[in-house]
Amino acid sequence: MSYQGSCLCGAVELEIKGPIDSLIHCHCSLCRKSTGTAYATNGFVNTADFKLIKGDDNLSSFGFKPGRERHFCKTCGSPVYSSNADDPSRIRIRAGLIDSNITERPVAHIFASSKANWDEIESSTPSFDAHEPGR
Repeated sequence: MSYQGSCLCGAVELEIKGPIDSLIHCHCSLCRKSTGTAYATNGFVNTADFKLIKGDDNLSSFGFKPGRERHFCKTCGSPVYSSNADDPSRIRIRAGLIDSNITERPVAHIFASSKANWDEIESSTPSFDAHEPGR
């Protein structure tokens, strides 16, 4: 399995040679603010399976908590991935950047109690007030 992705302006291109694990819709206030939307759809990718094809020098990052970075294109502002120093073996990719058809499907809406008051979760996908069970 292989996925290709890019940012809005095309300055950053990436490849994922492996599965996207724990694909979720996160409604927490941090994800809402970083995307400007009702929720962010993210999934874990093994760091060894992730490769920047181009634009490494066009990435910038924001440390929103100690050891946690959000990496984004410094030209168009597209969020690309998040990294966590406590778990360097994987990153959290923004699913909206993937240009290929994604095989995996979201397993949960998380932090549903923190959702925007104007948003309605109308889905058969399970909702949780914190992380999905098992994480």
